[in-house]
Amino acid sequence: MELTTKGRYAVMAMADLALHSTGVPGEGQSDGVPTGGAAASVPQSVPLSAISDRQEISLAYLEQIFGALRRAGLVTSVRGRSGGYRLAHAPGDISVGTIMSAVDEGMAMIRCGGEKSSGCVGEARCQTHELWTALGLNIASFLADVSLKDLVDGVPAGDICNAHSIAECARFSARHTKSANAPTSADHAISAADWTIK
Repeated sequence: MELTTKGRYAVMAMADLALHSTGVPGEGQSDGVPTGGAAASVPQSVPLSAISDRQEISLAYLEQIFGALRRAGLVTSVRGRSGGYRLAHAPGDISVGTIMSAVDEGMAMIRCGGEKSSGCVGEARCQTHELWTALGLNIASFLADVSLKDLVDGVPAGDICNAHSIAECARFSARHTKSANAPTSADHAISAADWTIK
């Protein structure tokens, strides 16, 4: 199993943006607007060309990715001579799962249509359906637990894994199997359908 280029590049670019921005929403300002006081400062925007050079990602491809991230409310654009992009939220409030969902990154773990499908083989569910469904939910839950701040802080892989508990995965699974309706994007949640592989 391998993530698509768009999903990986989106996470890499957002981590770069978080690392090279000075001042982020939540630290003296809200969504880039100072809330008052001497310590308040507007976050510095980062040009896509700089991210492109550092991460060796095509500028044209980054423009497509950041268009989707902006529509999802994860970044804000700044025009003019010092233009570029800023995070719309503090790094700790943006999960890797939210980023990947914003660029329509899907991980197909099952070949059927998931819960909305009548069956995997004809009208019947295959014997491995629940296995692959559970794996997809685990992946979605894991990525929802990892924030941009974790990436910027260089949290070791072992610590990230240990922080992701089985109980959290069970909670995530239960939430997404109660209803066929996916959570709203305002909740920064990932629909189980987004992580089903057709």
